Amino acid sequence: MENTIESILFSKENNIATITFNRPKQFNSVNQEVALAFQKYLQKCVEDTEIRCVIITGTGRSFCAGQDLKEIIDPEGPELETIVAEHYNPIVKLSRELGKPVIAAVNGVAAGAGANIALACDIVVAKESTYFLQAFSKIGLIPDSGGTFMLPRLIGLARATALTFLGERVYAKDAVAMGMIYKSVPDENFDNEIMTLATTLANMPTKGLAYTKRAFNKALTNDLDTQLAVEEHLQTAAGSTADYKEGVAAFLEKRTPIFKGE
Repeated sequence: MENTIESILFSKENNIATITFNRPKQFNSVNQEVALAFQKYLQKCVEDTEIRCVIITGTGRSFCAGQDLKEIIDPEGPELETIVAEHYNPIVKLSRELGKPVIAAVNGVAAGAGANIALACDIVVAKESTYFLQAFSKIGLIPDSGGTFMLPRLIGLARATALTFLGERVYAKDAVAMGMIYKSVPDENFDNEIMTLATTLANMPTKGLAYTKRAFNKALTNDLDTQLAVEEHLQTAAGSTADYKEGVAAFLEKRTPIFKGE
């Protein structure tokens, strides 16, 4: 199944949803139409129980070049405050709160908000040829879309500060080495790697993965005692799922478990 809202593509196959930035001539930059459609499809992924893994990617040579600057200077366009509050913040929150694995399949350049939308995903895999760029300082802005939150936690404050101040490119292999992303793969293997990963995740215990994601989200700001209480609560919830029972039974019976995401 595939639908299109102008510059965003959405498809669902074998419990895997794919949301694709589709403005290749504009390097998949984001305008209001793109942002609102993106939110709509993320919400669809929340609500559709058949979906057990989500891929976010782009067409052409870019993953996402961030904000379409033509929209900012358009007198009829939205204000900068609106763009951050109503376009990007909901995307990042939906991605982080979505109770299913979200893969950023970075097929090309990820710059500005596009880089930070990728980094807000659960697993980031990039083509070796591509790079990440915190481009905000080039136009006198600060990193948004969760960039000031995620980047220092991923790579450390000193490195995050330098990369955002200087606006330096970080190629995929270097991004892996500094802990910014999970993996870089040769360009020719990229599509197969992404589909293999997504298929694996879509057949795993979805609720257990969701509880893990929730625990990690809370760990970003909790102290140890509070986080131990979170683990106790979420482990109890995970232990009540059908997939937990199936996993234990399969282990004892020495067979491969068949998880249903329940």
